[in-house]
Amino acid sequence: MNTLLALGGIMMFLAVALGAFGAHALKNKLTGDKSKTYQTGIQYHLAHSLGLLLLGVLSAQLGNGSLIVTAGWLLFAGILLFSGSLYALSLTGIRKLGAITPLGGLCFLAGWLLVIIEAFRG
Repeated sequence: MNTLLALGGIMMFLAVALGAFGAHALKNKLTGDKSKTYQTGIQYHLAHSLGLLLLGVLSAQLGNGSLIVTAGWLLFAGILLFSGSLYALSLTGIRKLGAITPLGGLCFLAGWLLVIIEAFRG
């Protein structure tokens, strides 16, 4: 099984489901900044889920010894921390949850940095 590819598919499914949930079920509950925060979570969730799919394909070609696998796990962690904290923040209003969001952003940056390094190594 290609774990990154499977995670990418699962994350894409969840991003679409959460996006639809936000647009319909939460339409009247999330207004103003809370709605924008939730949508930002969806946007990054979708973009990095596509990245996971791409890294799943690359890992199949390059093998488990490449930095691509680690990059994929960092993107996955980034989705959980960045988007997850934005979802929780928008739904609960607990501002302290916003402190988690930058950790997810750092995971995204680290993951993409590893992709760049792997590209120059190859």
